[in-house]
Amino acid sequence: MSKKSSPKKGTRSSSQKAHGKSKPSALSVVNPNAAGIDVGSTSHYVAVPPGSVAEGESAVRKFGGFTPDLDQMVEWLKACGVRTVAMESTGVDWIAPYEKLKAAGLEVLLVNAKAVKHVPGRKTDVQDCQWLQQLHSYGLLRGSFRPDPLVCELRTLVRHRGNIICQAASLVQQMQKALSQMNLHLHHAVSDVMGETGLRILRSILAGQHDPEQLVKLRDPQIKKSTEAEMKKALQGDYRAEHLFVLEQSLAAWEFCHRQIEQCDRKIEEVLKKFPTAAIPAEKPEVIPPLNGGQTRKKKQPQSRRRNEPAMDLAPQLARICGIDLTQSAGLRILTVLSLISEIGLDMSRWPNEKAFSSWLGLCPHNKISGGRILSRRTRKVINRAATALRLAAYGLARSDDWLGLFHRRMRARLGPAAAITATAHKLARIIYHLLKNKEPYVALDSAQYLERIHRVRLGKLKKQAADLGFQLVEEKRLSE
Repeated sequence: MSKKSSPKKGTRSSSQKAHGKSKPSALSVVNPNAAGIDVGSTSHYVAVPPGSVAEGESAVRKFGGFTPDLDQMVEWLKACGVRTVAMESTGVDWIAPYEKLKAAGLEVLLVNAKAVKHVPGRKTDVQDCQWLQQLHSYGLLRGSFRPDPLVCELRTLVRHRGNIICQAASLVQQMQKALSQMNLHLHHAVSDVMGETGLRILRSILAGQHDPEQLVKLRDPQIKKSTEAEMKKALQGDYRAEHLFVLEQSLAAWEFCHRQIEQCDRKIEEVLKKFPTAAIPAEKPEVIPPLNGGQTRKKKQPQSRRRNEPAMDLAPQLARICGIDLTQSAGLRILTVLSLISEIGLDMSRWPNEKAFSSWLGLCPHNKISGGRILSRRTRKVINRAATALRLAAYGLARSDDWLGLFHRRMRARLGPAAAITATAHKLARIIYHLLKNKEPYVALDSAQYLERIHRVRLGKLKKQAADLGFQLVEEKRLSE
């Protein structure tokens, strides 16, 4: 038996030589005129290509955070021949240099700080800006989503409105605490302290009326949470001067917050009027699939106003700028649609398909696969206000008779409450993407048809399992009476 000749020690075989000669290909420069900026609260470090500065000059400079310093930074970038800039989106410090660079005609790439972590080793501001410049020159960075200026204006107002609502909610908690310290259980006698009955009683208490016999007369006859005798007992307490002062201050601040919300609503309406009317494609007849009994599907009834929603009707304005009435979709109210439009804008071409849109929202499964095994399918941790609005809308579908409500309850039985809300929000995201992109009216799936389809899927799985076990599934025939 002949032995195969083995290579001598210190020599390499032909395959090893071939592998030894192959070197990793160098990255090609995609953006030769790229710069990187490490954004800070008081100073910004800017790195430009080494060949764009004179010999002996540093390719990294430090600029202050004041407006004249930003103007000098823009002039220096132009003098270096920079055409595109990459910067991290940290806090709100990036907004001022971003706007300055965009106004100067430069292409600005806003990148996620988590995606451009520095290589292991020392971390300094100079190294950060150089690392950004190097990655951007090779075309390895992906820009974050930044809507149009008009959408940014609407986003600022909607977020400010949400902050005011949160402040008003904390003031309600302060009033309830003051009532509890005086042993006044008004928040247990009425379902809403800030309702009509609760406000009448609070204002009467602050006016000096502490007699339960007189206070209970302000009760609305339609209240079902407590009887008149129970409310009279709830309004007997220790009316201490310091707690009454806290109650008065909190109520005045709550009323001030609601006046600010009304002003904010009027400003939002003015901004919505600036949006152009959406270009609607060729009109198509609205197709409403018939029900099994031959009945036609009814459109969604007009929504009644709820607390914290705008007092004016913004539905016509939203339908005009969207090209479609999104409130006809299941689970979507005017405030939800307003929050979505202020966060994602109206241009769905920024995402190639509904999968990319759902991934940006952080609502789709994020598969981690290693060695052929799926390690995790949990969704990514994404801080996205649009995703939060969709999750709240999905939570409201828990008791709905719509097909999305049936889907939510089916997912809740399988995955639990939290995963069911995420799965339903994922469905809503895909629906909204198609509605805004195609400008077609929403047509809900019939609940009976949805249940029938689920029945067919379950039956197919049972038949397959029975065939794998060597059995045959026979459907029972019921005799008609």
